[in-house]
Amino acid sequence: MRLPLGRLGLALLLAIPVPPSAWAQPPRRPITHEDLWTMPRFGAPAISPDGTRVVVSVLEPAYDDKQQVSDLWLLRTDGSSPPRRLTGTPGSESGAAWSEDGTRVAFSARRGDDEVPQIYVIDVANGGEAQRVTQVSTGARAPRWRPDGTAILFTSDVYPGARTDAENKAAAADRKARKYNARVYDSFPVRDFDRWLDDRHASLLVQPLTPGAPARDLLAGSALVTSAGFSGQVGSGAENIAAAWAPDGSGVVFAASSNRSEAARAEVVTALWWVDAAGGEPRRLTPGADSFGAPTFSPDGKTLFATMEPVSDRVYVMSRLVRFAWPAMGAPRAVAASFDRPVASTRVTADGARLIFTAEDQGQERLYTVPAAGGTPVEIGSLDAGTLTSVDVGGTAAAPAIVALWQSATRPPEVVRVDPATGARTPITRFTDTRVAALDLPRPEAFWFTSSRGTRVHNLLVRPPGFDPARKYPLFVVMHGGPHGAWRDEWVLRWNYHLLGAPGYVVLLTNYMGSTGFGEAYAQRIQGDPLEGPAIEINEAADEAIRRFPFVDGTRQVAGGASYGGHLANWLAVSTTRYRALVSHAGLFDLAAQWGTSDVAYSRERNMGGPVWEAPATWAKQSPLFRAGTLKTPMLVTVGERDYRVPANNALQLFVSLQRQQVPSRLIVFPEENHWILRAENSRFFYGEVHAWLARWLAPGGH
Repeated sequence: MRLPLGRLGLALLLAIPVPPSAWAQPPRRPITHEDLWTMPRFGAPAISPDGTRVVVSVLEPAYDDKQQVSDLWLLRTDGSSPPRRLTGTPGSESGAAWSEDGTRVAFSARRGDDEVPQIYVIDVANGGEAQRVTQVSTGARAPRWRPDGTAILFTSDVYPGARTDAENKAAAADRKARKYNARVYDSFPVRDFDRWLDDRHASLLVQPLTPGAPARDLLAGSALVTSAGFSGQVGSGAENIAAAWAPDGSGVVFAASSNRSEAARAEVVTALWWVDAAGGEPRRLTPGADSFGAPTFSPDGKTLFATMEPVSDRVYVMSRLVRFAWPAMGAPRAVAASFDRPVASTRVTADGARLIFTAEDQGQERLYTVPAAGGTPVEIGSLDAGTLTSVDVGGTAAAPAIVALWQSATRPPEVVRVDPATGARTPITRFTDTRVAALDLPRPEAFWFTSSRGTRVHNLLVRPPGFDPARKYPLFVVMHGGPHGAWRDEWVLRWNYHLLGAPGYVVLLTNYMGSTGFGEAYAQRIQGDPLEGPAIEINEAADEAIRRFPFVDGTRQVAGGASYGGHLANWLAVSTTRYRALVSHAGLFDLAAQWGTSDVAYSRERNMGGPVWEAPATWAKQSPLFRAGTLKTPMLVTVGERDYRVPANNALQLFVSLQRQQVPSRLIVFPEENHWILRAENSRFFYGEVHAWLARWLAPGGH
């Protein structure tokens, strides 16, 4: 077992379980950045087919990347033995997947002399070191076992026209030998999140487990991949292809687009496709403009399940569960037609009779079950707090086993077993217990109010550490991104509720119109009103908090947010002077400029009812730039230089406008960061700057 520096306490905790009632309870203290950043972090748990074991990746972070540890751990679902470290080499593992017989686990990792990640397999039944099974120059990720265990499907980014790894190597050498350096594009998009796109694309490869057998690209040479519009799922800096083996191993169903080259003028459609296990031309399974993803087969191979986002003129549509008769296909049939919540992770039970899935609901993510043939979803138990994510299901029809990650605003994620009848949660890991026990983390309080527009609005309020009801505390209004997201009862790394409030602030989190988990219509209400309407509800939520909670000091209010929350911070800056200071990270300042420079364009046009030149007044009406003459509130403006979702030109425009108006302002640019602040020391610096900026303007005479 590998013990990272300073982690002996973790190892002892795993080896000797101690009931919480037996722990000494020293005085609790406010959370620090060190507490937040170095807390162990979990990947999605993968349960064995028989439901007895779980493999999960655990990152033990450090400020120095060289001291970070990331390994796979093996757990027993019944808790009969402590978690055991399954891997112990430098580098991290991802995409753990069990073989159908439950004896082996495949994963992606970069080890030893690997120049790029490869697929490795470890024999869990007999022990021993993991063995590398791929040797592809373009890298390998997201392994999926063929049902008979003889081969592994994986994703790799390949060069256009290359059919073999030798041809990929030749293409890479040709690029390296070029005398010029230029990016050339004939269609949009040209960037994705934090990277410029090149001519490589994701593809599906199969690696036979016969010694010496080369990997085979199933899509190579097909008309689909050579078309200008081919793409997997993009949006977060990588291209992925959701795929599932047919139960008989005869081929693969996958999700991909064929019209991505139209992204500047039309919705990109993700269809389901079939490709034979030997490769060849893929066959499109879902015609039309509806988008599909997450294909999953029933165990008997007679039904194909998927998620669907129907074609719409709305800026937001929920992800729904549908089923197809296999192989006949035909029109999709709704599994939960009346369910008005977006479906997340979904699994099929061993007998194929039911689906188990999570869905966002009013500030939580809950666990549901629904008959596979269709019906009304029913929550498994009744979630009292927190969220359940990354569900996985194993075991038999008679004795199903459900695992998931459970977390809350006061508890970092841990792996839990969920009783399929009652929903009761039993922790399988307790990696963070002792550290959390030392922290003063008040539980968020939910409240609702009816806005001036007649809408019921959900809110979470977090009291500061060391709370004294006799005191008055400043109010920090924090706005979520998206806009189609939500504040939830969950552990947050980048804008942690408790760390933001640690200096002694009440934190207010409002799920304004446009937020998800409150019905599709609620999320769609933002269309045509991207900033003003939500800002009105945010201000009214602050008024309600001041009225409802006597410990909130209404004379000392500040606000901030990131991404869409940054957009709203910029709108507040030009529409109200109620806040003493504002913090804006990755916020747009000019709707038209954002449309033209972001990696996402058409959805912004659709939200405004047409392109800029057809309705310039509409675009200008809610662009903060056109109200810059009203800027008065001191602002901290931050941005990542590699952010192509909300490019840095927005922050520069805002900062110039503030300086032009002689408004106290500070600009911080993170050269290495993208849309998020991901590096440890940058994150610590960011939180410190936020706290210092707010303290400056909340101090007596600071306004």
